[in-house]
Amino acid sequence: MNTLPEIANRLTSLCNERKFVEAYTELYDDNAVSIDPNNNNEPITGLHNLIEREKQFLANVEIHDINVSDPIFAESYFSVILSMNFTVKGQERKTIEEVCVYKVENGKIISQQFFIG
Repeated sequence: MNTLPEIANRLTSLCNERKFVEAYTELYDDNAVSIDPNNNNEPITGLHNLIEREKQFLANVEIHDINVSDPIFAESYFSVILSMNFTVKGQERKTIEEVCVYKVENGKIISQQFFIG
């Protein structure tokens, strides 16, 4: 599996199954970069750092519902809309919707950027 549609569809499937760490391990390059508004849009670099951030997030939330749209494609990029209803420990339940943009090179995701409305 290393075509853009295969990678995008696998990511969508894993996310809808709430297998986020598995998605990073299987689909991301060792030097992948993530830009997230929840991190003040400061880039996080390296697969290990991305996995650790994801584990910290998952340890502090209860996910009630998640839905990842079918991907759309443009050259080496794909994008999905992620909707998630969750509760952060000690906070009220909330729903977010974000546009997620991914870049793929050599059969791996090398970057991701999230845009929250």
